[in-house]
Amino acid sequence: MPGILCTKLRIPPGQRISVQGKVAPAAKSFVVNLGKDKDDYVLHFNGRFDAHGDTRTIVCNSRSKGQWGTELRESNFPFQEGSPTEVFFTHDKKEVTITLPGNHQFKFPNALAAEGIEFICVEGDFDVTGVSFA
Repeated sequence: MPGILCTKLRIPPGQRISVQGKVAPAAKSFVVNLGKDKDDYVLHFNGRFDAHGDTRTIVCNSRSKGQWGTELRESNFPFQEGSPTEVFFTHDKKEVTITLPGNHQFKFPNALAAEGIEFICVEGDFDVTGVSFA
């Protein structure tokens, strides 16, 4: 399913990124990538309903020059098939703070030590209704 791709952004550390949308009724997974470009992700956020051997798990990773980093799995999975949702991301040079629905937060290391976010890509079983910055 097509998603959105935003490039040439200038989102400084501390600015909150909000991704809003509706999870598809028969969702398998959806992805939010934040970083510099398609080969360099500060954060690869993958909500897996039933994909790649994972069930109702969030898998996060980084990507540097096309090479994947170390996965981190988060078992808090507040997403429901066919339902609207919103996820917030805030980054600094050390880490990305992810805020899930229900206000559950967890952190993922900023392995690239990126100063800012220039690239956002959302794809998979997720219809984006908005992306905002605060």
